[in-house]
Amino acid sequence: MIIIAFSNKTSKILPKIFCRKFKHCAPIVANNNGQLIMYQFVRRGNIVQIKIRMRDIKILGQYGWKFIYMPCALPYGFDGQGVRTCVGLCKRAIGIKNATIQTPDALHKYLGAAT
Repeated sequence: MIIIAFSNKTSKILPKIFCRKFKHCAPIVANNNGQLIMYQFVRRGNIVQIKIRMRDIKILGQYGWKFIYMPCALPYGFDGQGVRTCVGLCKRAIGIKNATIQTPDALHKYLGAAT
């Protein structure tokens, strides 16, 4: 299972200008051991893996994060290297190849329509 997390807060300048409601997104992946790993996009070539628990997801939800649960598996060999944005990282994690999705708002709208 993959959880796509959306936030309306960011410290980056360009998302504050171009993105409307959601300004950041991150994939959260459940591995075989029952642990959740959040892939946090920092900058191109720098993706941090953060181990979290379900309690942490509830805390993030209290701070305004929204979640979409996807019943799919992470692609084989996923490392996230070479992506340019957080949206590109999420699209690669769930296997979307739609080039028109460039902002977290567009990804949220696409996934909301799909579920």
